[in-house]
Order: sequence, then structure tokens, then C-alpha cells
Amino acid sequence: MQKTIKALIWAAMVTAFAITAAVAQQHTAAPTKVIGFMTDFDVKDDAVGICKAVMDGVAPGVRIIDITHQSEPYNIAMGARFLAGSAPYFPKDAVFVVVIDPGVGSTRKAIIAKSHVGQYFVLPDNGLLTLIQDRDGIVEAHEITNPAWMIGSGISSTFHGRDIFSPAGAHAARGDDWTTAGPPLDVSKLARLDLKNATVDATGLHGQVLGTDGPFGNLVLNVPAETFAQLGYKLGDPVPVTLAGKLYVFPLVKTFSDVPVGRGLFFIDSRGRLSLGINQRNFSETYKVGEGAELTIPKK
Repeated sequence: MQKTIKALIWAAMVTAFAITAAVAQQHTAAPTKVIGFMTDFDVKDDAVGICKAVMDGVAPGVRIIDITHQSEPYNIAMGARFLAGSAPYFPKDAVFVVVIDPGVGSTRKAIIAKSHVGQYFVLPDNGLLTLIQDRDGIVEAHEITNPAWMIGSGISSTFHGRDIFSPAGAHAARGDDWTTAGPPLDVSKLARLDLKNATVDATGLHGQVLGTDGPFGNLVLNVPAETFAQLGYKLGDPVPVTLAGKLYVFPLVKTFSDVPVGRGLFFIDSRGRLSLGINQRNFSETYKVGEGAELTIPKK
């Protein structure tokens, strides 16, 4: 009888030890990486929710931070700008799942790439990485061809966000060996957008409108603050600009309230670029100017 009791006590102790060890192992396991998620899907249907459900199914409890799902449809350049603008505010090992993919189902590659910062990017190879590659550098990239990194055998030709990018991003986020996603790629041959910063010559600055700032209609220009500084203008100066073929003059100020409501202004935006806006009005709508418009500013 005593032997039976001792055996039961010993078995209970062994079980308790095993449970404690398992719990401790769970707590010491590498935490799941944060996923930054961006698409041009909008939120009017179930596409975003489905993609998140797929990610959570592969990496239960994964933290997904939405960058935006209202990037302009098919606008790869806008997506590249949003991705580069948001990446520095994410952890150094974050995983980004980006689906702005007008070439879905075509010969364009689905890839996962790692930057010098240590962040991972799961997206179509269509130029979305251009600004990240220019600023942070890409150390390695792989094409996603391994079925184990996809949703299964029934891959849709039109919803790779669900079937390829979401599961692949979740595998990377949970710490799976990302190099097993598929064969390596030559990073020097990744697709690139033809994006250029403004130039300055003897006649002044030559630039372009990259896009507009959300619902406010401010013009985002391809003019870094340091490039504009070469022209010699200071805060408070009137700055002449030929924009989409028309001549205007706007003051250079720090913020919108430095001019009356309804007045235009030049300012350096939160990303360190020269921008054009109107205090409490929409510049793009007021002046009928948008993405791609050319501009020139003479030296002071």
C-alpha cells in the first residue's frame, strides 16, 4: 500500500515538473514579431479581415498593426512612400506584409526580403521596396515558392494577399527560417520604381508632386529640405513657384496657422520634405494640381 502511495506521489511530482518545464519553455520562447500590414483593399469588404485571420491562424496571437488599407488602388509609388515613411517607427525585427499588387497572378514574383535594419518585407516584387532599398539597403531576398509558406494547394490567381503574402508574413513573424520560403534572388535585380528627387541647377530647383497628404490635399513634393535649402530662402520669405505651368508666390512658414485661413503656404512636412498647403483648405482641389505635376523654384 505504501509503495503504491509513493508511486502515485512520484508520478504526480514528475507530471508537475513536466508541466512547469513546458510553461517555462513557452515563456522563454522567442516572442512573435510585430506585423505591419498595408494594402489598397479599402475596408468595404472582407478582404482585410480574411488576411488577418490567415495570419493569426499561422501565428496565433500575432500583433498586427495596420499602416493603411486605403492606399490609392494600383499606385505602387504611393505604397512605397507609405512603407518607407512608416518602417522607422516599427521594431527593428518587424515583418511588413504589403499588398499593392496590380500584377497579381502574372509573372511578377512574390518575395520576402530583409533590410540592413533587420526588418522583413513580404510583398510583390514590383517596386514597393524601392525607397527602403535606397535608404536602408536590402541584404537578402527570396522568392516565395514553398507551399508550406502558403495557405495550401488552392492558390487563387487574384487573391495572393490571402493565399501567399499573409501566411508567409505570419511564418516569418513566428520565427520560422525565412530562407526556406524559396530560392534566393539577386537583390540588385529587384524591381525598382523610377523615383527621383528634385535637382538644382543654375536656373533653380526642378521638382515634381509625389502625391497628396491624406484628406487635406497638401502637395507632397520630391524636394528634401536640404535640397530646398540650396536656394537660399528663409522662414518668412515669399517663394515664387511655377506649378503645372502657372506662376504663384507662397510664403515659407513653419505651420499652417502662420498664414490666414484660406491662404497658401510652403512648409517642411513631418517627413522632412518641402510641401505646399492651404490653411484649413485643400490645396490640390483648390489649384487643380495633383500627382505628377512639375514645378520649378528659382534661387533667391
